[in-house]
Amino acid sequence: MIERMTGAAFLARTLHGYGVGHVFFVEAILRSALREMEALGIRRILTHGEKAAAYMADGYARMRRGPGICMAQSVGAANLAAGLQEPFLGGSPVIALTGCQRPTARYRNAYQEILHGPLYAPVTKFHGAVETLEQFPLLLAQAFREAVSGAPGPVHLDLSGHTGQRIEGAEADLEVRVEPAYKQFPAQRIAPEERLLREAARLLREARRPVIVAGGGVTASGAGAEVVTLAERLSIPVATSLTGKETLLEQHPLNLGVVGRYSRWCANRVVSEADLVLFIGSGTGDLVTHDWTIPPAGTAVIQIDIDPSELGRSYAGAIGILGDARLAVQGLLGVVAPSDASRAWAEHARQVVQRWREEVEPLRTSDQVPIRPERLCREVTECLPPDGVVVADTGFAAIWTGTMVHLTRPTQRYLRCAGSLGWALPASLGVKCAAPERAVICFTGDGGFWYHLAELETACRCGIHTVTVVNNNFALGQCVGSVRRLYAGHPGNPDDLCKFSRASLAAIASEMGCLGIRVEAPGEIVPALRRALAAERPAVVEVITDLECPAPAPWSP
Repeated sequence: MIERMTGAAFLARTLHGYGVGHVFFVEAILRSALREMEALGIRRILTHGEKAAAYMADGYARMRRGPGICMAQSVGAANLAAGLQEPFLGGSPVIALTGCQRPTARYRNAYQEILHGPLYAPVTKFHGAVETLEQFPLLLAQAFREAVSGAPGPVHLDLSGHTGQRIEGAEADLEVRVEPAYKQFPAQRIAPEERLLREAARLLREARRPVIVAGGGVTASGAGAEVVTLAERLSIPVATSLTGKETLLEQHPLNLGVVGRYSRWCANRVVSEADLVLFIGSGTGDLVTHDWTIPPAGTAVIQIDIDPSELGRSYAGAIGILGDARLAVQGLLGVVAPSDASRAWAEHARQVVQRWREEVEPLRTSDQVPIRPERLCREVTECLPPDGVVVADTGFAAIWTGTMVHLTRPTQRYLRCAGSLGWALPASLGVKCAAPERAVICFTGDGGFWYHLAELETACRCGIHTVTVVNNNFALGQCVGSVRRLYAGHPGNPDDLCKFSRASLAAIASEMGCLGIRVEAPGEIVPALRRALAAERPAVVEVITDLECPAPAPWSP
């Protein structure tokens, strides 16, 4: 139905129609629209920085499997664009709205203005300039389509006026249209060619040492159950990327764990021994393949991916199957018969994993002080509720949680950033906004925690009750070894490059209104986590760990 309305009303009603319940922003942007959103029950989360707003929208989008919204005025657009690198690399449908100077003010040294298009081009699937209200319905609809279609990703709309006021303040005869298919991803499920599925089935049948590598596309498509069924039917061991960690539970006998650079050595070793690797919804970048050495060049490879540009990107001669992961695996299940041909191989893989478990178990149960990170991860596993969500930072936080925090229930989730240190704290707030009934545990180090410390105030002010676990060794732990080697035999102070003060992060959190708990002995971890999970306010559990216990280096062939 066409009605006379302002751009502010149109935006608010459109977001409401798409099921958006929260928006994340830095003042001053689209103030009239924010007022309209309040009337519709959309929560406005005011953040302390544009990158944090983008990260919150990212966490929100990943958790609700639909678009997350972040907004900033013209002068904040560059910071917001920097924040979009993470959802771009992580495949998350974030819609960024910014203000910009009117066309007649461009190229004239307008106050606080630079061109936004070049900033957003590398980190979005789509960028559009909204110069008139009449353009807005078409471009906003396109933004939702682009964000969730194919491989999800961020999009950007630049609204005329440094706070978007030339769009939100204008009036026109408009119709609010909502396309239900684009409320969540996957928006469409592309079916693969049956011919290619039969070829893949033939190769799987002939292989003697096949391995599946399940990636974030399996999670996005909701294909985990199908992947497990395929693996069980053919006795194929399964490794995962960090973003595919949810694919199968820790105790499953075919689970190799995370492969690549942030990995378990058992997963790397088994994948390196494979004579056929089936990548399902997984990129083949340097992180998941450990610099393209696992599997080694020359290994037979099949790739199933929704993004045609991923097919054959890193492994020459790979058989590429374009399609939705769930439909593709369902198709494979329709053309493969149960087989015991790989049973001996699967048992070999299980024994390799068991040796890894036996090796790390003394570390996971260690009573050492300062605390070993392996023990911390064991206790997080124990305390993670059946529907709990772990939101992990990059670096050592990703290695520790990816390898040592176990998912033991099918309703548990694991979300890990694509590489932006400091992402986890604000992202966890977005996750909690999307799923307020679920326990959300952010796992970060002190280096990551310091990035967006101010957002603890946001959490307290807005009643976003997350638990943040800080693996605190008073340093950028992943960098310490490299810095020490750099200075070996040379004068100078390497600590300047990688160490922090010994400030109490728990005390700082308490001053900001959170529950702050400092843990210095292993036996204190579980009581602290349970107290934090039961708290009716945001909680920070600062765990003092041993700097001399770095995450293990990845196994190489």
